[in-house]
Amino acid sequence: MIHSAIGRKRSLVIAALALFAAAVGANATAPVAESPHASHMFKCATVCSECQVQCDSCFSHCSTLVTEGKKEHAKCMSMCVDCAECCKMCASLCARQSALSAYACECCIKCCNDCAAACEKFPDDKTMTTCAKSCRNCVKECEAMAKMTK
Repeated sequence: MIHSAIGRKRSLVIAALALFAAAVGANATAPVAESPHASHMFKCATVCSECQVQCDSCFSHCSTLVTEGKKEHAKCMSMCVDCAECCKMCASLCARQSALSAYACECCIKCCNDCAAACEKFPDDKTMTTCAKSCRNCVKECEAMAKMTK
């Protein structure tokens, strides 16, 4: 039952990301220049969206491991689902060039650093190392964005 719910959630996440990609992809090379940092905000939104997908995928992976009795993955599972939500919020604010995007980037930096650290505790797990790498990339992009918009 948990696996079917997770599968449905994963499908919804993929569908939402596809819609987001289609919406922004139509103008991917030339974002609306309403802000002096429009292209940087667009790039940050894209990186955050990619991180959200990786974190949701890692959440699903950890959930499976926890249900198999590997309770040491419970903290990482929780961290991934929360980080995914933070990345989703940051992507939305950056995509619409919100005046609050710098605050979202600062929050995303903290969430992604914590999530990456949790995932890096399992260096032999490919899903978790992929998530950690995505979080580290998101941190770099959000740090650059936060500096530009302050």
